[in-house]
Amino acid sequence: MGDVWIRTISHSLVRADRVTEIASSRGSVHEERGYSIKAVAEGKAYILIDNSDLEGTTKARFAHAGRMQAGLLLAVDEASTAAEPTVISYEQDGERWVITPTSDIAGVSLPIAPAVGAAYTE
Repeated sequence: MGDVWIRTISHSLVRADRVTEIASSRGSVHEERGYSIKAVAEGKAYILIDNSDLEGTTKARFAHAGRMQAGLLLAVDEASTAAEPTVISYEQDGERWVITPTSDIAGVSLPIAPAVGAAYTE
């Protein structure tokens, strides 16, 4: 199992296994519209989403933020089963979480070992 990292809005990375809390608020960090989601790790809060574009009632914004939190938890569960380290990033255009192997981010091509019992031919 590889390490799982979560990208913050400031493009820093937080280890998912150190996150102790994921919380949302009804407004963005800068105003009373939209919503924000933060992760708390080692006593420090990291903003993951700050969406001031989402309009609607407080109830609707909290419901949307709750779905985004649930999506993040599902992404962490999915990424934790990957064989290599991964980064979970929020994609604002699609309003979704994306899991990317760190080798793709670094532009490194990892060799794939042949399957057990597979014949190698040139």
